[in-house]
Amino acid sequence: MGLSLGSANGLIDDQLEKLAQLCDRYQPAMVSDHLSFSGNAHDRFADLLPLPYTNAMLDHFAAQVDRVQQRLGRRMLIENPSCYLAYAHNDMDETAFLARLVKRTGCGLLLDINNIVVTTGNLGGTAQDYLAAIDPDWVGEIHLAGHATEIHDSGPLYIDDHGSPVGDIAWDLYRDFIAAHGPKPTLIEWDTEVPDYATLMAEADKAQSILVENSHAFA
Repeated sequence: MGLSLGSANGLIDDQLEKLAQLCDRYQPAMVSDHLSFSGNAHDRFADLLPLPYTNAMLDHFAAQVDRVQQRLGRRMLIENPSCYLAYAHNDMDETAFLARLVKRTGCGLLLDINNIVVTTGNLGGTAQDYLAAIDPDWVGEIHLAGHATEIHDSGPLYIDDHGSPVGDIAWDLYRDFIAAHGPKPTLIEWDTEVPDYATLMAEADKAQSILVENSHAFA
């Protein structure tokens, strides 16, 4: 979805109504949006822009999630973003923000493992520590994807472009998470530089094999 939940003015009522009509018609298994904003009172942007992880933003974002969930009559999932910068005056890190958001609203998490790799690669920390801070009970779905790497004088910049196979680090994180916590609905995102069908299916088959390998332990 693109409700731009983090925009200063909050979500737009007619967009929420259109989403509610869509959900009433098709009854999707899950509804999700990003931990980000993508517009202001006058414009919409093509990017998912990062939020300041402050107490004030937590209050604001939680209020928007509550509005969506109350209107739709269902729990929604919030997806962790790919980040390329961090605000200087954050009150908490991303995982703490997500934990408080889930506790306050009852929403779930769409866990994008590639976004964890990109964010920690760009801002510091380790993907393993990030994932260890995630309560598996929050997770309603998992996303996997590839990313691009640009080399600059300051070091590498990782870009979430969905234009390549899932990387080895993301596969290892996914395998460890599923082995520890059981199968979760999984989507592989590949929407730029799209390869042939056989390549796409090979990625899907790899995810499926990990799910099957670990399904018996949680049956």
